[in-house]
Amino acid sequence: MPWKEIRVEEQRQLVVREHLEGASIAELSEVYEISRKTIYKWLERYEQQGSVGLGDQSRRPLHSPQQVSAEVEQAIVAARQRWKWGPGKLRVKLCQSEPERQWPAVSTIAAVLQAKGLVVSRRRRPHTPVQRPPYASPERPNDVWCADFKGWFRTGDGTRVDPLTITDACSRYLLRCQIVARSNYEFARAVFETSFREFGLPAVIHTDNGVPFASVAPGGLSRLSMWFVHLGIVPERSRPASPQDNGRHERMHRTLKQATAQPPSATPRLQQRAFHEFQREYNQQRPHEALGNLTPQDCYAASPRCYPRRVPSLEYGDEFSVRRVSQQGSVKWRGERTFISELLGHEDLGLKPVGEDWLEVYYGPIRIGWLNGRRQQFSRKTPKVMRPDSSATGACGNDVGGKR
Repeated sequence: MPWKEIRVEEQRQLVVREHLEGASIAELSEVYEISRKTIYKWLERYEQQGSVGLGDQSRRPLHSPQQVSAEVEQAIVAARQRWKWGPGKLRVKLCQSEPERQWPAVSTIAAVLQAKGLVVSRRRRPHTPVQRPPYASPERPNDVWCADFKGWFRTGDGTRVDPLTITDACSRYLLRCQIVARSNYEFARAVFETSFREFGLPAVIHTDNGVPFASVAPGGLSRLSMWFVHLGIVPERSRPASPQDNGRHERMHRTLKQATAQPPSATPRLQQRAFHEFQREYNQQRPHEALGNLTPQDCYAASPRCYPRRVPSLEYGDEFSVRRVSQQGSVKWRGERTFISELLGHEDLGLKPVGEDWLEVYYGPIRIGWLNGRRQQFSRKTPKVMRPDSSATGACGNDVGGKR
């Protein structure tokens, strides 16, 4: 027959009952192996509350010296309803209005607003994955092209113009300075396609994180950068709010603005003519100190890689398992589907096993994340089990090398 387990509450009742039947405190302390002080406490609770007093009680303090008073809460609520500010600015305003009062910390004010239902948690906005240095070094022409929109402005007739500029990072050659109707994929691709047909294909194209060069999709891919990858061009992006990462191109923009947009031309047609004149002077006549006072035309030569008639498909090595992404954006692995991104619909991804459960997911040469084959989960960030490996720099880094 198994031993009968006695709960703590039952043990307390037994101690009180035996004491009421005549057992001494010393005897009960020795039999139940508890201190006399504890027995006295239980007896006192029994006298005050009866059997209810022998149950477990909350250990929460009866008084909290740091508790916000009702008056302070009312002042916080009134300030929020008046100014609609966050807890940090509200505390500054409250301290200015009544400096003699001890106002709670910013976190406490935030808790009060949350408890009163005066704040709503925002949905976390997805951001473009960050690429970090080192970037590709332009040793020869067409190793790296730099591209960007020079910031829109209005011509004399009030028309908005968005010039798209492309330069060769090694020779500083200004390949394009073209006004586009809209800064989207279709118009940007048309400008790049014209440049590829005239000058050939570069190895790398460096841009910022804006549309249409990047998106919040895995790896920061966009329709434009995916087209680059199909052409054998590696898309490279500056860090957010870091124009110095594309310093050569930004410096050219300053010269372009001084020469053509101060003041702007009367119409977009005249403005485009001014851009063409600047492009010719910048490439053929203006010496550049970084080039030993040579002109960009003296140092530039077209790429030997010609623009293909048909966009080639992505190729992967033997160590990859190739999977086609469905129209809904998922891939199948071991009979189960895992969502990746709708942007990658009908594209081929390369899955490379690393470890027992994880697979690296590549789009061409770009690693866009990891797939847990056992749990059927996709992660853009480096899994913890992969972080000790120095080669796993994360899906947000410059992970190039999947293509063989």
